[in-house]
Parts: sequence; structure tokens; C-alpha cells
Amino acid sequence: MFREALDLTGRVAVVTGAASGIGRSSAEVLAELGATVVCADIHEAGAQETAKTIVAAGGAATAAAVDTSRAAQVDALIDDTVAAHGRLDVLANIAGVMHLSTVIETEEADLDRVLAINFKGVFFGCRAAARVMSAQGFGSIVNMASGAVDTATSGLLCYGAAKAAVVQLTKTLATEVGPRGVRVNAVAPGWIVTGMTGRHWTDADGNEDEERKAAVAAPMARMAPLRTVGEPTDISYAVAYLASDAAKFVTGQILRPNGGVAMPW
Repeated sequence: MFREALDLTGRVAVVTGAASGIGRSSAEVLAELGATVVCADIHEAGAQETAKTIVAAGGAATAAAVDTSRAAQVDALIDDTVAAHGRLDVLANIAGVMHLSTVIETEEADLDRVLAINFKGVFFGCRAAARVMSAQGFGSIVNMASGAVDTATSGLLCYGAAKAAVVQLTKTLATEVGPRGVRVNAVAPGWIVTGMTGRHWTDADGNEDEERKAAVAAPMARMAPLRTVGEPTDISYAVAYLASDAAKFVTGQILRPNGGVAMPW
């Protein structure tokens, strides 16, 4: 029964941020479970590479270029998906950016950019998908939050505030569309080895310093009861669960695959 509940055969999923990291992993996992995946990203070449990888593995995927901070582009992404496939079962809002600066140092342009992508982009996706899914009477929206919503960290004001807004959006929308058969949840990852965190050990040419990587990851691992940091699949598996019928009784929840770093009530 559990395997059947995870089966996404015949489902259509849109994944933003699909060119790399958690977004790419999520697109691949959803496709592995049988979904037809639209891999969306502002970096079109990366989105196309993800789609090609899925197809080469026997899955079904296409690529789409989208700037999630632009409402019209997000609306078009959802409309085009429905026009091409006749339905929308899953939206995984994963596109995001990181910005580091203290509150005193933060410029208005920095705040605007992070909010535009990390919150408004998720809002635009939720709004467009909720309209379609509400009319269908089914669907699952999975938003990407962050462990930053549970722990204040110096330098992460813009990022943490945007992700906290995503949490509130998730809960509010869940109450609004639940009666129409639509579920809305979020995933709040702990520290994950991705391109976003990789800025600490990757040079301008894309080369990784393994010693530096280990030095950066070690203290993060020590903070977690499991004494480890996460990989993209640790998060994409959570996304897949929430997207599937295995989570048919789950909505308005924040799933925290974080190694135990934060354990809120």
C-alpha cells in the first residue's frame, strides 16, 4: 500500500529552481516516482540539463525558463503546463537565493531582491497553482522554507524573514484551499550540501576545495544530534512524500529534515 501511495504515475508536477541543488534533486525524484515533470528555472540551460537527465533515465520531463519574481512569468508557466498536459497535480516552489548581511548593512535593494524571489515568487506560484488545483478539486503544493525560520542567525535577516513569510503563506493557503481538496505544506531543511552552501568552498572556476568543505561542514554536523549534514536527496524525499498520496491527510505542516538541530513544539 505504501508504495502505491508514493506512486506518481500519471501526475504532472512543476518544480521551480530545478536547475540545481534541491530543485534538481526534487525534479529527478518526482520523475522517478512516475510524474511528468516541468523543470523550471531562470537558468534555462540548467533546467534543460535536468530534464535531459530525467529523460535519459527513462522519465518524462520538459524544461521552462522562468523568473519567479515576475508574476506574469509564473502565471504563464502554470497556464502552459495545464495547456500541455491538461492538469497540474504538484507544484514544488523551490527557487531561492541567499544573501548575507547584518541588519545595519542591509541595503533596500538587497531586501527587495530576496523578498522578490524567496517570498513573492513562492506567493505567485501558490496563487497560480491554487487557482488551477481548486478548480480541479485536487493537488499538492510544496513550498521550500528553511531552518532559518526556527533559529535567528546573524547575517540572515533577509533570507530568514522571507522564509518565515513562506511558512505563514503555507499555513494560510492550506486553510483556504483545503475544503477544495488541495494540500499545502512546506519543508524546512537543515544545513544541506548544495551550490548555495558551496559558496564557502568553491572558487570562481567552480573547483571545490575538499579540505575547506570538510572544515565548513564539520561544525554544522556537530550542531545536529545525528552529527551529520544533509544532502539534497534528504530534502527531495520529503518533497516527494508531501507531493504524494502518502501525505493525503497532511496539510498546513512544516516538515523539518534537519538532523535534529531544531525541534519546535
